[in-house]
This record gives sequence, structure tokens and C-alpha cells, in this order.
Amino acid sequence: MIIVDNALAARARSGNPIRVGMIGAGFMAKGVARQICRYVPGMELVAIANRTLAHARQAYAETDVLGVTEVGTVGALEACIERGQPAITDDALLVCQAAGVDAIIEVTGAVEYGAHAVMEAIRHGKHVVLLNAELDGTVGPILKVYADRAGIIYTVADGDQPGVTLNLARFVQGIGVKPVLCGNIKGLHDPYRNPTTQAGFAKQWGQNPSMVTSFADGSKISFEQAVIANALGMRVAQRGMLGPTVAPGTPVTEAANWYPHEELLSGGPGIVDYVVGASPGPGVFVLGTIDDPVQRHYLNLYKLGAGPLYCFHTPYHLCHFETPTSVARAVLFHDAALAPRGPMYVEVVTAAKVPLTAGQVLDGIGHYHTYGLAENADVAQRENLLPLGIAEGCTLRHDVPKDQVLTYDDVVLPEGRLIDQLRREQAAYFGTTAKVEATS
Repeated sequence: MIIVDNALAARARSGNPIRVGMIGAGFMAKGVARQICRYVPGMELVAIANRTLAHARQAYAETDVLGVTEVGTVGALEACIERGQPAITDDALLVCQAAGVDAIIEVTGAVEYGAHAVMEAIRHGKHVVLLNAELDGTVGPILKVYADRAGIIYTVADGDQPGVTLNLARFVQGIGVKPVLCGNIKGLHDPYRNPTTQAGFAKQWGQNPSMVTSFADGSKISFEQAVIANALGMRVAQRGMLGPTVAPGTPVTEAANWYPHEELLSGGPGIVDYVVGASPGPGVFVLGTIDDPVQRHYLNLYKLGAGPLYCFHTPYHLCHFETPTSVARAVLFHDAALAPRGPMYVEVVTAAKVPLTAGQVLDGIGHYHTYGLAENADVAQRENLLPLGIAEGCTLRHDVPKDQVLTYDDVVLPEGRLIDQLRREQAAYFGTTAKVEATS
């Protein structure tokens, strides 16, 4: 979106910047704050909300922003925005409610907490930009319905792999090539990793051990590929995806050799998947087809090979660097980088990382009890499988062996959660019949 820079420069010249509120102040959020505050003319980060207020203050401090004010009411926050004074709060809903905020960036990775914030933002007409694939991969379709009704943009951010993949897929479609596989390049996949095994790596990079674990155990890649599938109407080839491992450094341009051609050339909707070990990582790639023999001749001339599968790739993902672009696309052009196209096509279901026992209360994504697997939504519905995005806090009815996929019948849901309400609404709106009522 090269036009974004000129549009933001015009907003800067007119003294009318896009005003952004951010929810979350962890590792990625700090990067977003730094990017907006230091490098994006025409955009202001007017407020940061975080449950630990000191972290919100630190996110501003690390960008050398001074004069930060702690607020506890909507009125106090709105007064800060009017004065051009950055604000922090431990109440995310204030940022979602305040006049003068054009868009919110939700960057917590928390499903229930994030759902409350996004719903409040939509109710108050704020565009929503997510760095929270876990939330979108659980209730994204119904959140998109609410956003459409409110006339605002709901989108997953540019920069992270799903947004980069969608930009690439839109480019591929735009030149007349049909995407048949959207892929992600991983360096490691071990479903049994946990915050203890990943503590050293997390400390080295200043990250949260559970977030790092979700990268390693496959939960994050499952959510990321699910949200891509739900944006494009794609599926997975099998539960957990194919996920081939290749020799380290194998060029991604060889990707056509790693996946079954009969699946990709069948005329179906296409699949999402990943590869471990390919280069350049961590990038993304799209395999596409085109029937036009003349265009195939040109693609061969341009060194993409003779086909029938052509590999397009982006050799990096720059996460927080590109998040402001998503905000600008939403506010200035009413364009979403990535959003569900309708119902769920792929879900992320819950598998036991270790043997689990009756009465246990399941911990969160990237912790010790569970990992996620991408599964086609019709299969998940038919087998009544438990989505990973709602597994945290559920109580087991009976023992579950290691690696078994959990169903709603295996657990008792906590009472009063918004995420379960949204799942019921999503099932009713799109005509699915997941049995969530009987198990709560």
C-alpha cells in the first residue's frame, strides 16, 4: 500500500492525525508504540491501556514520550486527547469508549479479555486492528458481522504472517493467478514444548515464555493459518496440516515439490499449510496456478518455472513495523488487511500436551496442558471438538490421554464468559450447530 505514506503525510500537514488507542503493553505492543511515536507522521498514539499500569507507562517511556497522564474515567481520557497529552489506564474499555479515538490496536493475545475490548470498540464506532490471531481464529466471523453493522473496519494487522500472506495472495490474485496454497515458513515445531523449555529463548529476546511456547508447539501457526483460511475460504489437507520438514536452507521456491499436486490442482478452494526448515524464514509463500498458456510462457520467462504451480514468496514479516499501515488502511481507505469472509472454514482445536486428569482446570494457550491443531470447521462441528480459544479455564470431566483431541463433552465451561456467548451467536448466525449449550 504505497499510497498510505502520502495519505499520512497529508494528515500530518493538515494537523489532523489519526488518533490511535492501544490495548496491551507487552513485547509486541512496545514495538508498535515505538513505531507510531517515532516514525509515522500523521498518526498519534493517544492512549495505552494495560492491566499492569506500569507496563503501559514503560511502553511510552521507551519511546521517549513525556508528560504521560494516568486516567481513570472516559472524561479524563477525552480531556487528555483534546490537550494532545498521552494517557495510560488500566481499564481497556475507556480507550474503546473515548471520543477522539479513531482506531484501537488490540495486541494482548488474550481471547476473553480481547473479546470484551473489541466488542466495546465496535459499539463505539472505532476501527479495530488485531495483533491477536487467537481471538480472530475463535470468533472472528461474528466480530466481523458486528463491525459491518457498525460501519467500521475489523482487520488483522499487516506485518504478522497472516497479514503478509493476505497481501501476497491479493497480489497473486490481482495478476490473474489463482492461489491454491498459502504457506508459512517455520524453524521449529514441537507440540510438547512448554514455558519451562522455552524460558531461555524468551529471556534472550525479552518475550513472554508462554507466547514463545505457542510459536514452538504449533498453536500459533494453527491460528495464523486458520485466519488465512477463513479470509480466503480455504481448508486444511488434514488435521494439523501436512507440515513437511525439509533440509535447513532449502529454498522455498521448491515448495511445489512438498505438497500433493492432486490436492492443489483439483479445482478446490485451496489449502493453508506450513513447512519447517525452508529458507528464507520466517517468511510466507503462495502457490498459484493459471490456465492461460501465454501467461505461463511469460511466467517461465520471468524465472518462476514452467508450472503448473508457481511459487510467490515474501522473505520476511516485520510485525510491529507494519501495524500502523493497517490502521491507515482502515481509517483512510476503509480497507482490511485480513478479515473473515463469512463462516469458519478452519478451526483450531484442542489437543492434550500431557496426560490430563479429571477435575483439572485447563491452562492457557502456550502453557503446559494443551496445544492447537488446525482442523476443517465442518469436521470440528461434526465431532463437537473443543476450540483452543475457549479451552482455558474449562474443567475436565474425566481423564484425557496425551495427544487426544478434546470435545465439548470432555469439559465443563466456566460460567458467564463473553467468548462462549459469541461462539453461540456465531454458530446461530452462520447456521452451524456446535453443541455448546448442553456442556456449560
